[in-house]
Amino acid sequence: MIEHTPFIVAIAAIAAFVVGLSKGGLPSVGTLSVPLLATVISPVTAAALLLPIFVASDMVGLYLYRHSYSRRNLLILTPASLVGVAVGWGFSAYLSSLFIGMLVGLVGVLFCLNAWFGRRYRASRGEADAKVAPGTFWGMLTGLTSFVSHSGAPPFQMYVLPQNLEKMKFAGTATILFAIVNAAKIIPYWELHQFANFDTKLVLWLAPAAIVGTIVGKRLTQMLPDGVFFRIIEITLLILSLKLILDYLGAALSG
Repeated sequence: MIEHTPFIVAIAAIAAFVVGLSKGGLPSVGTLSVPLLATVISPVTAAALLLPIFVASDMVGLYLYRHSYSRRNLLILTPASLVGVAVGWGFSAYLSSLFIGMLVGLVGVLFCLNAWFGRRYRASRGEADAKVAPGTFWGMLTGLTSFVSHSGAPPFQMYVLPQNLEKMKFAGTATILFAIVNAAKIIPYWELHQFANFDTKLVLWLAPAAIVGTIVGKRLTQMLPDGVFFRIIEITLLILSLKLILDYLGAALSG
């Protein structure tokens, strides 16, 4: 069982609030939740503990964004992401979350550099089409990285950001997609015994923080100008990508 010290509970509550923010429309920040909680408990326990928090806040996010989403993107990304979850489940004994994260991080860094210093993908007017082939690839990677470490946001963003979606549609598409993906992860997590040290009492304490975070995230998404909103997403993507690379390098050097 997890010790319920004030410090651990406070860190867990912040992690749950961050999860809520991601479901409210800021998808990148949710990736910070597991690393944050892993500073006080084991990463595996942190991922298992937060999955119900993700699911609970997903329910609120689904209601908040029930009218704002890209149907075509969801039709492409949802089945691909579910395949990615299945791959993560089937090959869980052989997959290194750090190595996968490093690959995603490298692509994320290149994506941001190209967006800021290369071709200005937001210079064109209107939304670009969601293409099936790249959507299938990025969708599978989204499901896979979400399964191994709740870090599916970077692959999702690398596929959807260049489409120049309207802000609320972008946020809603992310919220609905990850609600489906998180629900799909429950049975695999259970079968892999990742809920062995599950703390029901702590989850119930954390759920209100996640729900509040979801509402706050929706409000922030509405308030932020489009340019600021997407720049925050891009900067967060770069920070997370660099962290994924450094995590892998740190483990490789220490090993």
